[in-house]
Amino acid sequence: MKITLAIDTATSRTQFALLKGETLIWLEIEDGATTHGDVLAKFGAKAAKERIDQVIVGMGPGPFTGLRTGIVFAQSFAFAQGLPIHGVCSLDALAFGIELPEFIVATDARRKELYWAKYVNGARIGNPQVSLPTEIPNLSNTPIFGEGALKYSLTSSIEHLYPNLISFPNLSAVDKPMYLRHPDAVATVDRK
Repeated sequence: MKITLAIDTATSRTQFALLKGETLIWLEIEDGATTHGDVLAKFGAKAAKERIDQVIVGMGPGPFTGLRTGIVFAQSFAFAQGLPIHGVCSLDALAFGIELPEFIVATDARRKELYWAKYVNGARIGNPQVSLPTEIPNLSNTPIFGEGALKYSLTSSIEHLYPNLISFPNLSAVDKPMYLRHPDAVATVDRK
């Protein structure tokens, strides 16, 4: 059974877990949107002492800096250890374990927006989106989960707030970070 190092920084929570198949061996969590870089080295030192077969990292969508920090750390760790690395959609990991015929998951995209996706019978419908909370369709009829939904009072549920790392080995691979916005920084030559 494969030993997986699972990492997600697509939300305000840094999550770092070691899994044997789908069994959680250990989990480290640190809350705070600006702490991803500080805690990854500490968690990585613990992981470096373990036998690991693969690294799986959440590819977002998520705010650029936090998401990029987790992805670069995962790539560096995998390279240094000679391990294969795979990416997964963090929203799919958030939706894992929700057993409803139809629902939405949403994380905080900052700027008063949400990253969100709709699921029917556990499968994501379409690509993840970014929009204002009021622009998410069917909100009055569809249950919604996630820390973003809680922040904007679209739900009162405190279940399924963050991606579930236990799901990582079973999710479809994503090969590129899921940035849903254009970068704020623009090269001087491209400014108008």
